[in-house]
Amino acid sequence: MDGAEQVAAWLRANPDFLAERPELYRLLTPPRRIHGEGLADHMAAMIAAERAATQSFAASARAGGGFAQRAQQAVLALIAAPDAAEAVAQEWPALLGLEHCVLASEDTPARHRLTLPAGSIARLLPPGRDTALRDAPTDAALLHGEAAALIARDALARLPLPGPPALLVLGARAGAALPQGCAASLRFLAAALAARLARP
Repeated sequence: MDGAEQVAAWLRANPDFLAERPELYRLLTPPRRIHGEGLADHMAAMIAAERAATQSFAASARAGGGFAQRAQQAVLALIAAPDAAEAVAQEWPALLGLEHCVLASEDTPARHRLTLPAGSIARLLPPGRDTALRDAPTDAALLHGEAAALIARDALARLPLPGPPALLVLGARAGAALPQGCAASLRFLAAALAARLARP
């Protein structure tokens, strides 16, 4: 018995397999020139799978767009702030809809900044990566302090600054507050923060 016959035999023995896994219909080529209820069911399942995928994509796009708008508001507040690190820690959580925001670095301790041990940022964001989105971070206590117990998802963005490594750390109670498609907004926030910090 060849592979195709084995697959067919297995599917005959497990008729509910595809019905229980509708996402697989997106991978299948529909039959051609075949009529009847079987084809109609097959096509209906493929349409349902595509509709679910489209709705998921649309929801992600809406969430990403909402975060991008909030990021713009945060940058406007940063421009007007007398102290960039204080704006991040005190104003950005409300503006971004998050539980915790902080500027972290491996530099000497300073007000409104989180000081990390040497090598921490290279471990958190290895070379070649400038952002990370993490669910249930295991090092929440190190990065989020008193807010650690509230953090379900966090985001990290490297600041393009000379000198000791620096990092923007954002923490959310709900994963939707930091949507999967937010990497561009994270880079934007980090770049704006770096530019503000470089300003005399």
